[in-house]
Amino acid sequence: MAVYEYLPFEIARLGVVRKATGLDLDQVRDRVRFAEEREARARTEPAEPLNLCELAIAQWESLAWQRIAHVMAEQQMAAYNPEQDHRAVRWRQQRAQRLATEIADAEQRSGTPAEILRHRVYRITAEPAASRTVGESPLVVHLMGSCLSEAVNLAWSVYGRPGGLYQQGGYRITQAEQVLPGPGEWF
Repeated sequence: MAVYEYLPFEIARLGVVRKATGLDLDQVRDRVRFAEEREARARTEPAEPLNLCELAIAQWESLAWQRIAHVMAEQQMAAYNPEQDHRAVRWRQQRAQRLATEIADAEQRSGTPAEILRHRVYRITAEPAASRTVGESPLVVHLMGSCLSEAVNLAWSVYGRPGGLYQQGGYRITQAEQVLPGPGEWF
């Protein structure tokens, strides 16, 4: 059985903690503003068919930035240090516990060693194959995969089957990009 090493919300939190490390409060407040703007934009976009979507990612990141700003102000940190952030430390411990529990459960159920998946989150955009009409939005989904091609193949296998979203409107995948962790970021 397979177990995810990181869940999407864990990747988002970890990314924010890493980006915040070493920043002063003014810099963190700037990031809070940018994250809130991203969240506001995501609220105006068409709804996605899955729970893993741009809005969820924007909310996770916005909340993490807001929380870090609050912690820094409360503890009067000159620069953010995740080792002084009790909740960040607890999140790491909770993720490690979740992973250990899921691995043990998977191995007990299957009787074989668990496969640990280190997937990323990808944004897959599909547009109508025919010319687009004014006001018609592309279809956007966020999926987890070990690589970009796996995420694209998954999107096509889920939505490209007969009667699926891509087939109904004659859509084709036009763009795919890694969004969590951000391109070039490691987790």
